[in-house]
Amino acid sequence: MAKERQTLLFDLSDQQDDSMDNTSSQRHNNVDVKRSAVLSSSSTTELDAGREMESTTTITAKGSSYMDNDNNHGYTYSHTATTEYTQLDVDDSEATMPYRQSNQHRPLLLPDDDDNTDSNSLDSQEESKFYRLPTEGGTIFASFLNMANSIVGAGIISIPYSIKEAGFGMGILLLMVLTVVVDWTIRLLMFNGKLAGRTTYQDLLQFAFGRPGLIAISIFQFVFAFGGMCAYCVIIGDTIPHVIRSLFPSIEQTPVLWIFANRNLCIAFFTLFVSYPLSLYRDISKLAKTSALALVAIVFITVSVAVEGPKVPSELRGSPEHRFDFMQDEVFQGIAVISFAFVCHHNSFLIFGSLKQPSLNRFASVTHWSMGIAFLTCIILGLSGYLVFTDNTAGDILNNFPSDNVFINIARLAFGLNMFTTIPLETFVCREVLETFFWPSKAFDLKRHFFLTSILTLIALTISLLTCNLGIVLELTGAFAATSLAYVLPPLCYLKLATGSVWHWSKIPHWSCLIFGLVIMVVSSFIVYKIS
Repeated sequence: MAKERQTLLFDLSDQQDDSMDNTSSQRHNNVDVKRSAVLSSSSTTELDAGREMESTTTITAKGSSYMDNDNNHGYTYSHTATTEYTQLDVDDSEATMPYRQSNQHRPLLLPDDDDNTDSNSLDSQEESKFYRLPTEGGTIFASFLNMANSIVGAGIISIPYSIKEAGFGMGILLLMVLTVVVDWTIRLLMFNGKLAGRTTYQDLLQFAFGRPGLIAISIFQFVFAFGGMCAYCVIIGDTIPHVIRSLFPSIEQTPVLWIFANRNLCIAFFTLFVSYPLSLYRDISKLAKTSALALVAIVFITVSVAVEGPKVPSELRGSPEHRFDFMQDEVFQGIAVISFAFVCHHNSFLIFGSLKQPSLNRFASVTHWSMGIAFLTCIILGLSGYLVFTDNTAGDILNNFPSDNVFINIARLAFGLNMFTTIPLETFVCREVLETFFWPSKAFDLKRHFFLTSILTLIALTISLLTCNLGIVLELTGAFAATSLAYVLPPLCYLKLATGSVWHWSKIPHWSCLIFGLVIMVVSSFIVYKIS
């Protein structure tokens, strides 16, 4: 038997009796339809025979009260220091929370639905605007496809190069460590959002640090997402025209079709007529099917490098002398490249909100599976490419192969096609950053939505037409923006929001991650800038 003090915040749509079946006491409270009230009750919960009693840990934060139950665990957030982390026999998917009106610009970032909520709560059309129907949004699998596609995008093609920079042993170690760290910080970011009652990365930073926090996160998010847009447009121009010319040598003399052999025209055509229409979607779950195709393309690239690598002529291979050296001098650049490949924090809130019933438990499943697939793909592709080309490994591993290799040319084509659906994911983020920063309280406006999408696409397209240096884009974006989004801001937010001493031993992981991120961001950015 364990006595526990619980503070719960409910925002309900009609008057209802909330009761908890306990062995020693029950308390009934009527809650107003339009207002939020705090229900405090003392309850005695009897655990099932053979079940271990969960230890009670105090988790509090500065700010307004908020509650989320995940995996039958209640995370309570309150003004006071009496909030507790305790086991409740309630799943977080059954907590009905209000939601902003459907005509506002924020894309499907929703709390959980209550399948058991009385139908009277949705009697009127006016009240229904505040609630999300359980049929909306995507499944866990659809969100997994979106997150996995966001992770294993353009950056994965540079993983062999990152192993070359860091060294064989250090490269493998970094892949393993950063996979675990990124998985943890993604979930920590969502917990911070629940803790603060915020549904975007920007709102979370503004809640924790005010206007300076909003400015900082807006810069980092926009730089990372927009840098990705530019890099992906460059990749389209570096892959598809090359493949088309190799498959159809006379296409440059063919009327109309010759545009597909021209780099700039090819970038413009596929960006404007494929990626741009996909970017106009408001719901990110609409890209689930295309994300599945993109993942198939990545798998094909990985297999092609693993199969064709041992077949390349000896003159194209690198020196085997330092192949298995544990560490090289460019470790920080290697971390920047891996970080660019792994980071998807800027998409995390969007992916979380696209779930049909968003919860920390469901999102954890999405994160674990996505990071696991990303690590497996990166380690196979990275070692397959590096062990063959060693010190000659290029920033784009496909460029190490001869131009007449049919299998690799198909991989190049698949990689270029993958960019068609990855560009819209980054456009989602850029557009949301601008919406939140400049029009935080404005209702959704179709003209503004169309205008922002068009401007972002055109600027990214223009930059990609003016440069073909993909490596410096990935390294600089990864060093400056990726490390901040992944290793600095999530633990920093937690240290700010959580009550108690920031020097408590339980916060050692957060401090360690924060210091690691700051060092990597400063040193990597300086080195990459100096080299460039």
